[in-house]
This record gives sequence, structure tokens and C-alpha cells, in this order.
Amino acid sequence: MGELELLARLIKCEAGGEGDSGMRAVASVIMNRVNQSQGEYGRYNTIRDVIFAPRQFECATNQQQSIFNITPEPVHYDIAQWAISGGRLDATADALWFFNPYSATCRSNFPNNNGFLRTRIGDHCFYSPTSSYYST
Repeated sequence: MGELELLARLIKCEAGGEGDSGMRAVASVIMNRVNQSQGEYGRYNTIRDVIFAPRQFECATNQQQSIFNITPEPVHYDIAQWAISGGRLDATADALWFFNPYSATCRSNFPNNNGFLRTRIGDHCFYSPTSSYYST
């Protein structure tokens, strides 16, 4: 399975119900990680590496809702291609993390105070790195 298909599958699994902006935001985070040269994500330089990094995406490890059991639609491929070609959602800027808090509010920092709240899009909160991230 190629990187375009992997990214399209992850977009559908992680943000398929979040609309165009939500899916683009998730794709932006993945590509921000791929392009990160420092900190924890500096070790991962391919989409495959980022998606299958330990403890990162439930869709990569969950047997019930797995990227291997999902069939992406054209919109997922389009957004994946947009992100691979350098497209980024401005609202997420340099965000490296996202998660669904299952509440109306987002934590101000995440994870382990290495990230600060950048924005909320749909059900997901997006976090950009603090200076402490770069020593991870």
C-alpha cells in the first residue's frame, strides 16, 4: 500500500465525519510530522513512519476500526494529495497533535505540556509545539 492510499485511509478513519476542514486539518498534522526535523517526530520522515509510530493513531492499531478495513473515497484521496503536495490548513499552522476531548472544551496544553492549543475544528483540538517539545 502506497503513502497516498495510507494517508487517504487515515484521513477517512480519523476525520471522515469532520467535513472538509476537519479532514484537511488532520492531513496537515500528519504532513507537519513528516516534515518535522526535530524532537520526537524528527525520527519519522515518511507518511508510513508517522502513521505507524507507537501510540499515535488508534486507526493504525485498532482491529475494529482499522485503516486496513477502510475504503477511502475520492475526497479522501484528493485531500491526501493536497497535503502531500504541500497544502496546509492555515488554522492548524505547525500543529503536531490533535485529539477529540469528547467535551465542549479543549485542554490548554497537550501532550505533557509539549504542545499548546492552536485551534478547534469540529470535534478535534489541535496543538502546536512549545519550546519543550524540541528536547523530546
